[in-house]
Amino acid sequence: MSVNNNKIEKLRVIISGGGTGGHIFPAIAIANAIKQKAPEAEILFVGALGRIEMEKVPEAGYKIVGLPVAGFQRRLTFKNFSFFTKLFKSIKKAGEIIEQFQPNFAVGVGGYASGPLLYKAGKKNIPYIIQEQNSYAGVTNKLLAKKAKKICVAYEGLEKFFQKEKIIITGNPVRQNLLLPNVDKAEAYRFFGLQPTKKTVLIVGGSGGARSINEAVIKNLEEIRNNKNIQFIFQTGKVYFPNVIKNIGENIPENLKVAEFISKMEYAYQIADLVVTRAGAGTISELCIMGKPAILVPSPNVAEDHQTKNAMALVKKNAALLVSDFDAPDLLMKNTLNIINNDEQLNSLKTNILKLAIHNSAEKIADVIFNLRNV
Repeated sequence: MSVNNNKIEKLRVIISGGGTGGHIFPAIAIANAIKQKAPEAEILFVGALGRIEMEKVPEAGYKIVGLPVAGFQRRLTFKNFSFFTKLFKSIKKAGEIIEQFQPNFAVGVGGYASGPLLYKAGKKNIPYIIQEQNSYAGVTNKLLAKKAKKICVAYEGLEKFFQKEKIIITGNPVRQNLLLPNVDKAEAYRFFGLQPTKKTVLIVGGSGGARSINEAVIKNLEEIRNNKNIQFIFQTGKVYFPNVIKNIGENIPENLKVAEFISKMEYAYQIADLVVTRAGAGTISELCIMGKPAILVPSPNVAEDHQTKNAMALVKKNAALLVSDFDAPDLLMKNTLNIINNDEQLNSLKTNILKLAIHNSAEKIADVIFNLRNV
């Protein structure tokens, strides 16, 4: 049964996707932008059970429903036997959610839940848009794009994946607390127990952490200790934290601040002179907006190796440096110390990455929704 949009006056939007902070923080930003333009709008999130969105979305004040969907493993594993069962259950439940909520628009931000929800939305003639975060489109989005009204992208050159007339360059929304005006730099230094007179390196492997980046820090504790004029903020990721602390031991360098998760990322960005991180699309958008020199370590465990492609889009414009995941344990810290001590290179990277920033992305995506609604 198709939803009768003529009977629905109030804007009712389903936002689907998640799986990582890089997907869900932009999704929340889009929801907030919609509410700012239309306070009466009703928004429902659809995510994947057990993933980060089931916690972060309610914290942001929105209702979320979970699907049992999970990712398909690209290596031979028994987990893939349950993949199709979960997928079919998720498609069925997505249909039930749509019938109950009666949306007149849907938005897919990527992640496990986007596929089943947008597939059912298309079947029920509910208009939807896709937010493609990466410079290389994944298989699911390429399939979903056939019925999408518009595709909001952050990179040029995606005509090779999508119909040109559907593409709108909006950029990727970033965590809104990063955009807070007048973040107190002195307070940020106090928060981390750091000194304003020293340069600061922020090392973070995404919301889940990164094994290779963690290994790079552990292998080079003496190098860190010996560079007393540099201070480091190091996010390990919750899963890796106990092992990192065990390997570092009691003799932790005074200039190394270790945390499993950084709650005040706006503070960390504010004082970072250099950021060492994965190359997720959301992270790259944050780096561009904040104008932060960066060394990118693309994750090898993602579809179509899209993080390497994301990183190369910056590297080709001299806006970031790349160290492979394989080389990270041996080369990452050496490169980090070389760059943080090179003011000319830091300034060049900052200048070039700022040129790539696209501002007000969430508002632009909300505008796409309202414009389509008025057609």
